[in-house]
Amino acid sequence: VQLQASGGGLVQVGGSLRLSCAASISIFSLYGMSWYRQAPGKQREMVATITSGGSTNYVDFVKGRFTISRDNAKNTVYLQMNSLKPEDTAVYYCNARYGGVEYWGQGTQVTVSS
Repeated sequence: VQLQASGGGLVQVGGSLRLSCAASISIFSLYGMSWYRQAPGKQREMVATITSGGSTNYVDFVKGRFTISRDNAKNTVYLQMNSLKPEDTAVYYCNARYGGVEYWGQGTQVTVSS
């Protein structure tokens, strides 16, 4: 199983980025998918999740700015990030979870400059 994250980069404060995570999972639609992030010197933290049924959940500091979505036909989960702040700077990881098993992608760097 591979999770390939992409879409990170350098953006100015207030800008937007769209992260993608393509999964090589045969039953992708059954997996709960999440985005996490890890800033330098900090622990990895959950940002957003989407269940197999499409229900979403966000951590408070991204509510109203980030949107997680999934396209089961493309085995891909997305994270639309708007109104970016310097504190959003981190490596963003996608996570797939089903039946007690989970997988992690390699991460994509997001840097928000002021």
